[in-house]
Amino acid sequence: MKITVVDDLSTVDRQSWNRLILDNNPFLKHQFLFALEKHNCVSKECGWQPQHILIHDNNNQLIAASPLYIKFHSHGEFVFDWSWAEAYQRNHMAYYPKLVSAIPYTPMTGQRLLISADVDNDEVGKQLIEATIELAQTNNFSSVHWLFPTEEQKDLLQQQNLSIRLGCQYHWYNHDYESFEHYLSHFSSRKRKNVLKERRQVQQLGLKFRVLHGNEISRQEWQLFHQFYRDLYDRKWGFPSLTLGFFEEIGETLAEQVVLVQANRGEECIAVALNLRSDDTLYGRHWGCSESLPGLHFETCYYQGLEYCIKHGLQRFEPGAQGEHKIARGFLPMPTWSAHWIADPQFRDAVDHFIKTEMAEIKILMQKLGSNSPFHKKN
Repeated sequence: MKITVVDDLSTVDRQSWNRLILDNNPFLKHQFLFALEKHNCVSKECGWQPQHILIHDNNNQLIAASPLYIKFHSHGEFVFDWSWAEAYQRNHMAYYPKLVSAIPYTPMTGQRLLISADVDNDEVGKQLIEATIELAQTNNFSSVHWLFPTEEQKDLLQQQNLSIRLGCQYHWYNHDYESFEHYLSHFSSRKRKNVLKERRQVQQLGLKFRVLHGNEISRQEWQLFHQFYRDLYDRKWGFPSLTLGFFEEIGETLAEQVVLVQANRGEECIAVALNLRSDDTLYGRHWGCSESLPGLHFETCYYQGLEYCIKHGLQRFEPGAQGEHKIARGFLPMPTWSAHWIADPQFRDAVDHFIKTEMAEIKILMQKLGSNSPFHKKN
């Protein structure tokens, strides 16, 4: 076997890379990751320097890969380690650069170890993990972080004596719902009335909603979406990392996996929500609007997405990070994971202690939040 590191996905065959993806996850696809590179959304200057690991067999077939980045900050990761970096700084040590296996700016669960179905998953996965740690050691990086792996890959990472950290997001699951009304029939009376009230608020505004796939979105519609996206980031979070060219490219190359919701008042689009989908999951990503109206955010980002999932038979909806307000709309607290390797033994022990304490607190919080489920208690 041959292990190599590449800093440019244009050198990797698209079909060979995509063959390693098990669930048609759009964020793991070559098209998505390469578009980030091509349109300067990731680079050393952005603090996300591509450093992907590849494993080829003796016939030069790509049998495994890992999306990997040298990080010079902790922005855009959604697994927060700012306190770890501050602790390093207080001890006159460098926390950055570090290595991160993640999808930039995207808190979605998925493979972090892309492994062919034709090889021994555990053995090749172990080689990927060891190669990543060796890369960090060779370059004197402080640490390696695998963010939002699947449950199965979390277990594989844990077998390599990595520190496993628990997080929480709010996900929706489809229990064979026939319609949105059928879905709401599983709510308690009070919670159902609250959702119907929110939807009526939007209906009374006279708004009409359109759902467009990537191959149906015009340049002007992408321009408006990107304007909304930039305005929201300028107001709330600072620099908008994703460019118009990036969105236009994935609209073309991922086509029906890109799902754009528009809220229109007459001929004017006043709000948009961008989602991506795999074969069984819808992922909410970005939204923006030109004015704040009652219920507009919930309708555009959640209820329209739920209707899409029910109509198209999708089994799960991950609407993004954080947001306890999602519980009342049927998105329940679910565990997410990350795995961490810390080079310095003393800091490794300190991180392990922190993670264990944090995990106990998060488990208690998730249990408490779960008791606020809108569904009938019998369910």
